[in-house]
Amino acid sequence: MDFYNQVGKMALGSRLRRLSELITDDAANVYKLYNIDLRPNWFPVFYVLSNSKEKTITEIANDIGHSHPSVIKIIREMIKKGYVIAKNDKNDGRKNIVYLSKTGKNIIGKIQDQYKDVNGAIEVALKEANNNLWEAIEEWENLFKKKKLIQRVQEQQKLRESKNIRIVNFKPEYSKIFTQLNKEWISKYFKMEKPDYEALNNPQKHIIDKGGYIFIALYYDKPAGTCALMKSDNPMYDFELAKMAVSSKIQGKGIGWLLGMAVIDKAKSLGAKKIYLESNTLLEPAINLYRKLGFKEITGIYSPYKRSNIQMVLNL
Repeated sequence: MDFYNQVGKMALGSRLRRLSELITDDAANVYKLYNIDLRPNWFPVFYVLSNSKEKTITEIANDIGHSHPSVIKIIREMIKKGYVIAKNDKNDGRKNIVYLSKTGKNIIGKIQDQYKDVNGAIEVALKEANNNLWEAIEEWENLFKKKKLIQRVQEQQKLRESKNIRIVNFKPEYSKIFTQLNKEWISKYFKMEKPDYEALNNPQKHIIDKGGYIFIALYYDKPAGTCALMKSDNPMYDFELAKMAVSSKIQGKGIGWLLGMAVIDKAKSLGAKKIYLESNTLLEPAINLYRKLGFKEITGIYSPYKRSNIQMVLNL
């Protein structure tokens, strides 16, 4: 217990395994108590088969929430013991149908008293506890179905690392990184075009002097990303979100999101009603980011870029 108290909640998985081991170790002795020759890890498969005539391995895996390989392993062990019979599906030879043998079915009657006593013991333990573990497990399973642990950890990682990210206004000293980062991603997927060269070679003239803005993301005070809010040539839109680029070395830290929000906040402060952007569906992470920022897909707008095959707008 001292270890888990010291390590804290990040050892949740290890602690659950420890609890599982405590129960599983005793479970083997419980089967012996009732002279039932079953291994504890066989029980989910045995129970499903005892309540059905026959099942495919895939059906069993889906029923008990186990992986297909783990069910195959258990089935093989139970076949070796003589409790289960497997045969090929008549309609699909690739599928295996499994069912309890006569020996396996004989256990069904013998195990009923064990079911009653184990269930009663767990009910008593639940009443003794201050927290209902059974309900808590179900709740936590639903939480991780909605959002996996890895996703939750990634969110915390981004939240922590975002504290080391600052969004600042463009300065002449950032011209080189603005050009470099954009050329990097454009050249990786497409070809540089005339509008690219104009904006990237002279951002002051083609973006800022025309009423636009450029933002730079600093990660640990070093330039790591860029994004521009360009004055739109189309009278239907106030501004265009353009030239968003994040260094390939440090992607996945939420820098694109922070740049996008900086652009949107600036547009709002200027009284803008609509922001337009164009991109390419090949850039799936970027498209997902734009949708997360609130942009909706539109059609029918002329683009000066050959690579553009999707256009989006955000109503502020």
